[in-house]
Amino acid sequence: MTDDRIGHPMSGPVLILIGPPGSGKSTVGRLVAAKLGVSFRDFDDDLENECGLPAGELVVTLGRERFSEVERGLIGAVLAEHQGVLALGGGTPLNPVIQEQLKPFHVVFLDVELNELLRREGLLTLHPWILPNPRAHLRQLLAQRRPIYEAVSSAVVSTTGRCAKDVAAEVLLTLPGSGRDRSGDE
Repeated sequence: MTDDRIGHPMSGPVLILIGPPGSGKSTVGRLVAAKLGVSFRDFDDDLENECGLPAGELVVTLGRERFSEVERGLIGAVLAEHQGVLALGGGTPLNPVIQEQLKPFHVVFLDVELNELLRREGLLTLHPWILPNPRAHLRQLLAQRRPIYEAVSSAVVSTTGRCAKDVAAEVLLTLPGSGRDRSGDE
């Protein structure tokens, strides 16, 4: 059963943001949530609350496979209970089980180019697993993940060279009922 938002489930997030680390999911998500008058939730915070370590450290400590298992164990409850804007970790949508769980929701991929990612402050400290060669690691990460992000998303919004406020405004335009369809045409 759905509500008046085209194809959107009766419960769960009104919007889910995905993209690589540093694409602006948390910053844009907070702005969009404020505009919509709903709460914002960062899935990385759920992981930290569950495991006692920040998500970036968890990947290093647990390894990618075990970390993915922890994500799978938490995502269902988060999708069921949170009714605002949700930002997922960069690797969360890579899991086929989670991809299926995302299908009923409006998912926006915040795309960003490699050089922009490397310029963004704090990326390395928040995501220590990209060391020792951030450029090579991020180039490979973007090449592997971009097709999955595109396949899972309802819309793609570029954050490269743009301020968060402008990105948030475009994300809002992607929502069903905003007057702009999924292809981006008005």
